[in-house]
Amino acid sequence: MAQPTNDVWEVLSTARSIRRFTDEPVDDETLERCLQAATWAPNGANAQLWRFIVLDAPEQRAAVATAARTALETIESIYGMTRPAADDHGRAARNNRATYELHDRAGDFTSVLFTAFRNEFASEFLQAGSIYPAMQNFHLAARAQGLGACFTSWASYSGEKVLRDAVGIPDEWFLAGHIVVGWPRGHHGPVRRRPTSDVVFRNRWDPEHADIAYGRGARPQKR
Repeated sequence: MAQPTNDVWEVLSTARSIRRFTDEPVDDETLERCLQAATWAPNGANAQLWRFIVLDAPEQRAAVATAARTALETIESIYGMTRPAADDHGRAARNNRATYELHDRAGDFTSVLFTAFRNEFASEFLQAGSIYPAMQNFHLAARAQGLGACFTSWASYSGEKVLRDAVGIPDEWFLAGHIVVGWPRGHHGPVRRRPTSDVVFRNRWDPEHADIAYGRGARPQKR
């Protein structure tokens, strides 16, 4: 259900990762606005060493579906996930059911692969600071227009080679991330996050709150 808004605070506080989509295709004009927003992101020296690849042709969608299947095997192991029983309607089951649906239908949707040029001056980790803002801009622009979007790990693990080969990406460009986009089946936000008091320190490291981390406390909420 589309819920467009021009209120930036509403966009920020309700831009959940959407994993369930309708069959309605994303029109070119709406997608173009998301891509334009991505180009407005801050990046080192304004070099714009990024390329955004829209994946919507049958061959590329098939590659996305393959990458999603291989990624799911890793995700299940990391999160201890299994397909929920049909009569399980708890929050975790609902989240997991949406995650499985996204992976099962990965080849049905338009998605965007975000790549960045490898250079000799900085690590990929540092260079990522110049492309992840572009991905966030894309995600927020999608939310503002009522679209749903979801960051995925499908361009990682074994999926990297699958997508790289399907698109023909040269080795000197690294795959920074991947976003699925479509019209949501359901509603946006509000997002669920820990309070700022748990994650913001002032001037000094707070060991008490620092222990609230993945593997040493509650698992982080999904986006």
